[in-house]
Amino acid sequence: MSDKTTDIRFERRGRLGIAVLDRPAALNALSREMVQALSLRLVAWRDDPEIDAVLVKAVPGRAFCAGGDVRVVTDLARERGIAAATPFFRDEYRLNWRIHTFPKPYIALLDGITMGGGVGISVHGRYRVVTENTLFAMPETGIGFFPDVGGTWFLPRCPGEVGMYLGLTGARLNGADSRVAGVGTHAVPADRLMALEERLAERLRGGADAHAIVAAVLEEHTGDIGAPSLPAVRARIDACFGGASVAEILERLREEPSGFGAEQLGILAGKSPFAVHVTCAQLRRGRDLSIEDCLRLEYRMVHRMLEAGDFIEGVRALLVDKDKRPRWRHRSLEDVPADEVEAVFAPLPAGELALDWQGI
Repeated sequence: MSDKTTDIRFERRGRLGIAVLDRPAALNALSREMVQALSLRLVAWRDDPEIDAVLVKAVPGRAFCAGGDVRVVTDLARERGIAAATPFFRDEYRLNWRIHTFPKPYIALLDGITMGGGVGISVHGRYRVVTENTLFAMPETGIGFFPDVGGTWFLPRCPGEVGMYLGLTGARLNGADSRVAGVGTHAVPADRLMALEERLAERLRGGADAHAIVAAVLEEHTGDIGAPSLPAVRARIDACFGGASVAEILERLREEPSGFGAEQLGILAGKSPFAVHVTCAQLRRGRDLSIEDCLRLEYRMVHRMLEAGDFIEGVRALLVDKDKRPRWRHRSLEDVPADEVEAVFAPLPAGELALDWQGI
């Protein structure tokens, strides 16, 4: 597979390698070709002595990257079977691991909508720049899926129970709140991004400590992107979403007196009951797993979630027919059997996901 596609392009500015997502009509949603192209380019840039750092951004518009192309994936599963759909996730999770382990500075500019797959190509990098335009979310439970692309690893590592809250409800965060949640590492106003990029290209000269240079340049361009609102509800989030199970979380939400609990119960009632239970179990497991084991676990989960049907049905109801009336397998959060949830995490008969720098 070539690493050339019209939806992503690669540039060099001095010793800075730049990847530009260029699919604005689809909010830069990742196709398999885009995933493969970026993955192959990282392989090349990893060993290129002329590249000191990598920057990933999108063409000007509403989105950094709104996710993966789930309509294509679910169409493949429905028309040609699950085996035709899972290679997308194989390639995507391998890319996430390569970003996580990339030895050079990896800078992502999250200027706009950043969801799902867009989180996967940013949050695993060392430097994540958020702006006043950032809109972060992991909304997968609303389409019968789970927060993947390494969500098993990074959501449990958000402060307190913020990750569980984000994973179960799909709550959206602005740039300031994304920093509080640990998604963003630096806040830079959108009108400074071009100057930031130019300064990086100017300062990177080879032979110097590239990480020190990148960190210093980012600090130079840090600015006000607004005040966060997350701290005001952190105590409620931690108290309610700290339950060990969905049943315990629901009980805590029902007992919460301020109205926050009732609001979250209403939100959860609109999600796939099966996906909510699976996500809760997934994130509790992820607290003690390495990034490698998290991604391998997710690859197991993908197969089972495609088999279960809620994912395909959720994409139909919310993204294809848009009737917003998904017919979930279970009627309510109380109707999901524990053994069905546990089966999602079982090893794959055909073997686990391989994570390395060979090929795509």
